[in-house]
Amino acid sequence: MLHCESMQEASIIFEALSTPVRRRIMEILYEDGDKNLNDLAKILELTNSAISLHIQKLEKAGLIIIHTTAGKRGSQKICKPKHEQIVIDLAPKKDLGCSYQDEIPIGYYSNFSIAPTCGISTLDGIIGEFDDPRYFSFPEHVNASILWLTSGFVEYNLPNHLIAGQELTELQISFEVSSECPGFNENYPSDIHFSINDIPLGYWVSPGDFGARHGRFTPEWWPENCNQYGLLKTLTINKSGTFIDGGNQISTTTISDLSIDYTSAISFRLYVPTDTKNVGGLTLFGKGFGDYSQSIKLITKYVE
Repeated sequence: MLHCESMQEASIIFEALSTPVRRRIMEILYEDGDKNLNDLAKILELTNSAISLHIQKLEKAGLIIIHTTAGKRGSQKICKPKHEQIVIDLAPKKDLGCSYQDEIPIGYYSNFSIAPTCGISTLDGIIGEFDDPRYFSFPEHVNASILWLTSGFVEYNLPNHLIAGQELTELQISFEVSSECPGFNENYPSDIHFSINDIPLGYWVSPGDFGARHGRFTPEWWPENCNQYGLLKTLTINKSGTFIDGGNQISTTTISDLSIDYTSAISFRLYVPTDTKNVGGLTLFGKGFGDYSQSIKLITKYVE
C-alpha cells in the first residue's frame, strides 16, 4: 500500500493518473498481469514512443516498477504495478504549538505480564508459536508489528523531552487496538484499561476483534482466521481530565495528577484485568499491520 500524508505529497500521483490512457494502463496491468511496452502499445493502439512517455509518468509517481528481461529481439521492458491500494491523508496537519512528537514501535515494551490466547509477530513472521508468553521476552520482540493477549498488560517507557522550566500541559497517545478473541469475533467487547506511572486513567470498551476483511496494511501472508485490523484511538490527558478521541471522558485524572516534570519517568500501561466486566483481551497493531500502519504515537504539549 502507498500512503501519502498530505495532498501535496500525493500531487505526483494525481498528475500521473490524470489522463484516461494512464488509468487504462494501470487497469490492464492489474487485470491481465505484467506487460511489456510492445504489448501495451498494441492493446491501446499507440506508438511505442507515446507509451514510453506514459510509462515514465507512472514510474516517476511510484505506481509501477519496470525491469528489463531478455526477449526474442534483444531486451524488453516489463511493467508491473507496485501497490494494490493508495491511502491519502486529506486533512492538513494541525499546528501543535509547543510540543514534542514521538512514535514508539509496539515491540519496544519495557515490561509485560500476559495470559493466552496471545502472540507476537514481525512483518516477516510469527515469533515462536501462538499462545506461549515466553516468546514476548525473545530479543526479536523489538521488531514486532502486532501483539495480542487475553488478559494482563504491556508497558512502555515513553520519552520525556521536557527540560527545566517547561511545564507539561497535555499528553496525547494514539494507537490502533482491538479486542482479542481466538480466531476473530466482530462482536466481542473488551475493557481495555490505561495507566501512567501506575495511576489509573480509565478504560475504553473495544467492541470486537475484527477479521471479516483483510487489514489495509496487514501482510498478505497473515492467516485469514486471525485479527486483521483495529480502531485508531487517541488517549488525551489534560487539565480537564482523561479523554478518548477528544470528547469522551473516561476519568477525572488530570495532567497535574500525574506529577510529571523534566526529571520524571513516564510509564504507559495498556491492560485487561481479570476482574473487569469484559475480559476480552487486546490486540495492538503497529506499522505494517491493520488499517493505519502506525506505532504508538505520542504528543507531549508544554508551556515555558
